[in-house]
Amino acid sequence: MTDPILTIKNLTVDLPEGGDRPHAVEKLSVDIAPKEIVCIVGESGSGKSITSFTTMGLLPKALKPSTGEVIFEGQDVLKLSPREHAKLRGSRMAMIFQEPMSALNPCYTVGDQIEEVFEQHTSLSKAERKAKTIKLLDEVQLPEPERIYSSYPHQLSGGQRQRIVIAIALALDPSLLIADEPTTALDLSTQAQILHLFKELREKHSAGIMFVTHDFDVVAEIADKVVVMKEGKIVEQGTAEEVLNRPKHPYTRKLIDAVPRRTGSVNAHMTEKHKVMEVLGLNKTFHTKGTMFKPSRTVHACKDINFIVHRGETLGIVGESGSGKSTLVKCLIRLEDPDSGSVIIDGSDIAQFTPKLLHPYRKSIQIVFQDPYGSLNPRRTIGDQLVEGPINFGEDRAHAMERAKKLMEIVRLEQDALYRYPAQFSGGQRQRICIARALMVEPEVLIADEAVSALDVSVQKEVLKLLNEIRDEMGLTVLFITHDLRVAAQICDNLVVMQNGEIVERGNVDEVFGHPKHDYTKKLLSAQPGQNWNVPDISKLPPVDPALLDQALNQPMGAVR
Repeated sequence: MTDPILTIKNLTVDLPEGGDRPHAVEKLSVDIAPKEIVCIVGESGSGKSITSFTTMGLLPKALKPSTGEVIFEGQDVLKLSPREHAKLRGSRMAMIFQEPMSALNPCYTVGDQIEEVFEQHTSLSKAERKAKTIKLLDEVQLPEPERIYSSYPHQLSGGQRQRIVIAIALALDPSLLIADEPTTALDLSTQAQILHLFKELREKHSAGIMFVTHDFDVVAEIADKVVVMKEGKIVEQGTAEEVLNRPKHPYTRKLIDAVPRRTGSVNAHMTEKHKVMEVLGLNKTFHTKGTMFKPSRTVHACKDINFIVHRGETLGIVGESGSGKSTLVKCLIRLEDPDSGSVIIDGSDIAQFTPKLLHPYRKSIQIVFQDPYGSLNPRRTIGDQLVEGPINFGEDRAHAMERAKKLMEIVRLEQDALYRYPAQFSGGQRQRICIARALMVEPEVLIADEAVSALDVSVQKEVLKLLNEIRDEMGLTVLFITHDLRVAAQICDNLVVMQNGEIVERGNVDEVFGHPKHDYTKKLLSAQPGQNWNVPDISKLPPVDPALLDQALNQPMGAVR
């Protein structure tokens, strides 16, 4: 049996006094062997990231490991000095973070940032560093490595930036890779490419991989073993096949039960034939000026877009990054002015309105953005942020606050939430607040722009259920923008599929998923991770056996082979 690269034994990381619980991580034991991918899953706050940060020596000063060992290549890294730990980082162990734009310095080229690793840990010459960097860019399957080498992060796509972060992590051929939600913000095709890349790198570099995620389809795609965490403790662990298909712990069953099914509309319902929005011949083109080094460019972000949405309908708009979804949304809410075409709401073409004429119609269409953390002002109370919209449309504050209290009940939050600040809420609660804020001006159309992609699977299920309930109760029309086809199947009645600014396919959910006509739609469906995993029906599993549960909790990860 191969010796583990990493062995964590009875690790406990204490939280500052006065919190909800005493430990961020408690009595955690896990090991990772060469060429092995161990997925750590759980909701936000479960201790997944704290485990990875402890291994890397990147814990905030407020958190301290109180007991346990983290044995990496034969030495306990918890006993190393900061300088000694720093020598391991980048050379023998490396970390890939969730948000590649934040992980990369916008002021330096890609080549400079990769070469920095060689500069810090080796004595290679400038020419040797560049040669190795170009080779790395080619290894992670980036096109035109020479061009990428000289590019800045903002000039590249999200998938390309994530490959660069992976290249930095691989620069010195580490034996341990830690990936913290590396595919969360990526579209399906890019995600599939990155997951395939991880599998290739595991074989090529013989590295052990700790993969932190909340996406069970990703787990089904790449995991050898699975560790399920809740409130800092391991509640279940085993091979991927065991945990995904025969989960023992109620918490694991709850998480798997929240995974959206891939096909079939779950709550398809009849909608009224009253047209709420009609989009006709919408076009938007962007032009960039050329320079000495770069030719001018013309991008057709939206090409002759046509669709109708009826009252009570949820229309899904799906496609990869760069397909034109976000530009379309900006044109619909007039954050961008379309070049031509019409956006007709209640008989009025708002695409042609001047800003002054547009103002009263802005309340007709509201949006919930992807990031619930960046969408709220951290310095203002929730109540102040909710009443701002109605006040801007002439409503008095007292009346607006009364409606805000009622909306808190609708989105399943307490009324005293109005007097608190965003930092006092979880991501799922913040997204509920963003939904309430959008509903404050009583819109006819609600746009959800990747509104659940950053949420845990169980919170995601709750927010999707809430959107369905609000749609039915208030007679709303919903435009649901997403790259996640599983989520689209869960909530949408009809779909349009976008590629390169054009609608390439449309139809109801069952038609598009069950009998796709366009090659691009087929490509998206085939790119879904976990194709061979059928989400089990939790209600049909045998009851939890206390003896098996105790065995699962007490069994060290190294024994699961």
